Amino acid sequence: MTVTLEVTSGVGTIRLDRPPMNALDVATQDRLRELADEATRREDVRAVVIHGGEKVFAAGADIKEMQAMDHTAMVVRSRALQESFTAVARIPKPVVAAVTGYALGGGCELALCADFRIAADNAKLGQPEILLGLIPGAGGTQRLSRLVGPSKAKDLIFTGRMVKADEALSLGLVDRVVPAAEVYEQAHAWAAKLAQGPALALRAAKESIDTGLETDLETGLAIERTWFAGLFATEDRERGMRSFVEEGPGKAKFL
Repeated sequence: MTVTLEVTSGVGTIRLDRPPMNALDVATQDRLRELADEATRREDVRAVVIHGGEKVFAAGADIKEMQAMDHTAMVVRSRALQESFTAVARIPKPVVAAVTGYALGGGCELALCADFRIAADNAKLGQPEILLGLIPGAGGTQRLSRLVGPSKAKDLIFTGRMVKADEALSLGLVDRVVPAAEVYEQAHAWAAKLAQGPALALRAAKESIDTGLETDLETGLAIERTWFAGLFATEDRERGMRSFVEEGPGKAKFL
């Protein structure tokens, strides 16, 4: 399998495994979507880590495979490509990308689908599609600009340049830079901590933020209001407030 899902301590690790560079060919894209859907459905998965292994996250699309496609073939394939990545972005649970080595093109776009990105100090990220006479096609023009702002996104997409981990951190493209040997460990620890939290409230927070960013402020506030009121019907809300009153803040157990 080019992509696998393993679950430990409530954390599902979606692991890319297509040596040597984890190139994202059609089969890998489709498998990624399948496992994103599985992670969404499974109750024992309460948070997710996306990982490419110790050496490389994903160096981009399979260029040889793409070269053989004409316009008609890509019209058909481009929707499935985007839907594979969107399936990751829409996992209604906390998702962290553990970025080691190269995260280029589709690899960078996959990292953008996560809620939080922890990068190795030797990581290199970028959207080099322009150097192929293309633009990002798996969400890069949209997710990158929403994350770092349009000007910074245009710099990266127009030039196709790679950025090292420290610059990626300053741009807001990644959220934390750690030694390469600690990337997965820290990503899993972050996810495991959130896996102990109130699942419905975390889902509500993620969907409120993500959906709200796609609309105007008034609509976003309505989305937030609906989720906020709805959580008053949950056992987690009852447990959290009871613990606060009886034991003080931060001591509620949600599992």
